[in-house]
Amino acid sequence: MAQDNGERHWSRTSSLMWTMFVLWLIFSFGVHFFVDSLNTIKILGFPLGFYMAAQGSLIVFVIMLFIFAHRQDVIDREEGQAED
Repeated sequence: MAQDNGERHWSRTSSLMWTMFVLWLIFSFGVHFFVDSLNTIKILGFPLGFYMAAQGSLIVFVIMLFIFAHRQDVIDREEGQAED
């Protein structure tokens, strides 16, 4: 039973990790591929592509860290692996 619980925990953790990795790839490389087309949109006088490349990606990375930590804590608690 403990083996099944550990496998399920690792499966859920691995799935979360790969999801975050794909999102990281999208925001670190994908946004930069479309900078020129995003620059046609202006927000507060700044081109959107410039903003997303300079600031937006960093903001998303910080948000992703908090989401990852929260989701991993939920997984750990549900699988009985939480540290108090």
